[in-house]
Amino acid sequence: MNHRHVLFALLAVLAVLRLRAAEPADAAAGKLLDHIVDRENLFLAAIAARTPLAETYIQETSGGGETPESGDAAARPAKDHYFLGRVRWNGVVDYQPLVTRTDAPPPKSASWLPFHLGTAKNRALTFLPRGFAQMAVLDLHDFNRRTYRFEYVRREFLGEVRCLVFDVAPVDPLAPGKFVGRIWVEDRDDSIVRFNGTYVQPAPTRRGALAERYFHFDSWRVNAAESLWVPAQIYVEEQASPGRRADGAMPHFKAQTRFWDYAATATRKVDELTSVLIESASAVDDADAPKDISPLESQRLWERQAEQNLLARLEKGGLLAPPGALEEVLNTVVNNLIVSSKLDIEAHCRVLLTTPFETFSMGHTIVISRGLIDVLPDEGSLALALASELAHIALGHATQTQFAFNNQTMLSDFDLLQRFHFERPAEEMQAASAMAITMMRASPYSNLGNAGLFLQALAAHRAALPRLLQASLGDPVADTPAVARLASFAAAAPALDPANLDQIAALPLGSRVKLDPWTNRLALVKTRPVALLSAREKMPFEVTPFVLYLTRTEAVSAKK
Repeated sequence: MNHRHVLFALLAVLAVLRLRAAEPADAAAGKLLDHIVDRENLFLAAIAARTPLAETYIQETSGGGETPESGDAAARPAKDHYFLGRVRWNGVVDYQPLVTRTDAPPPKSASWLPFHLGTAKNRALTFLPRGFAQMAVLDLHDFNRRTYRFEYVRREFLGEVRCLVFDVAPVDPLAPGKFVGRIWVEDRDDSIVRFNGTYVQPAPTRRGALAERYFHFDSWRVNAAESLWVPAQIYVEEQASPGRRADGAMPHFKAQTRFWDYAATATRKVDELTSVLIESASAVDDADAPKDISPLESQRLWERQAEQNLLARLEKGGLLAPPGALEEVLNTVVNNLIVSSKLDIEAHCRVLLTTPFETFSMGHTIVISRGLIDVLPDEGSLALALASELAHIALGHATQTQFAFNNQTMLSDFDLLQRFHFERPAEEMQAASAMAITMMRASPYSNLGNAGLFLQALAAHRAALPRLLQASLGDPVADTPAVARLASFAAAAPALDPANLDQIAALPLGSRVKLDPWTNRLALVKTRPVALLSAREKMPFEVTPFVLYLTRTEAVSAKK
């Protein structure tokens, strides 16, 4: 018996003592359940004023699991949807979209459920992003012991956090919208940190039994501050039951919802207003130093001002991660490209927090999306993604200097995504691609077999996953001209073979990067290598379930 098993045994004894020590077991258990309910209500009050970003990405599958003989191919992604907006849980779920819909808009009569199916004459499927945001809370109004019954299951660790596990169901099993499933409660403050299940389905209407319905979901929270756990990630899945023929009207899909930007970075650094600055003596005494600014310097300063304004607005809007450890890794790759190509330029990287694959550059800043970093198979593929944007900088391609006027970035978050566009004209893209190929051949990343396979995989998934491959701000990495410009890399790689376990062309979403939803900071995922058992486990670009390694904020601070 190892130390962990011994610890669990001791915890089980302590749990019994906790419930039976000085009072009857039922009374002690009742007090514990009351405290869990109180903590959940405090959580609802704490997040009522928060308006985090909510991103939902959905992959419909081609009837996955219709029959036991349908095989793995039936569960491959066939269609996708993407939503990004700000959400607020303040008695109701208030969702403000920031991007235009990628499917048909819902009817005005649609509720806040995550799915709407049209009338018998019009069976169009419509996903409702507000319904996915609803899955971050168990019950906005009536989570209490009068409405719900609790059944203790066991104790369990989620990462470093010890939890009590309960099955929860409404007292009235037909009450629509009430949660039914399992909850995990951390055992220090009795806060709910995970819940897995669904909501009771609404009664059928004249529009048909599937007109509106809830989905099954697995909702996770992370510790943002002392005693405060906030919604972070939700996994949703709907598939046909094994052995049953799928209902052609019901979508079969997997989805991931991520929340972030709970605590936005302050736009003004108050500390700078109160700190005492001591100027360097050399700056004052050097009377002979030139003080006038040349036209060339003025132009460079103007371009730099535009770059800084854009970066500041994107970060303030929760779309750009603050610089951190991940950016240092990206900067190392860029510096390797600069040195090996003997370029006399400076460049640094920032990460867009959204999932769709895109890159762009502003001044001397290269921006790459989190989702693209997630799926790149190796460092050479990352270098190729960064090289094209570095080439734009090396070739002196212009920055949009109108953003040096500060009023140009005084926009709402919605207008920001409508007004900020950093696509390059075709002639600049062609020149940058040619230079990127030259830089890659001179770099430490000249063995580009995996990079070529990645380009082939992008081309193979372009028709099924247009929303994942559609850029919001910059240049998409999978449009036909982009792949054609780098065709020499793809041609030099082996032919894409999905059945070959040794050939990893792309990773599932979430493979590389983890996001702190409170601070918007990113870090690289540290996982153990796992051998593939079948080609199905390769899952390039696919949505997969979440299993978070939970920690407490003070534990994280102690390790720094």
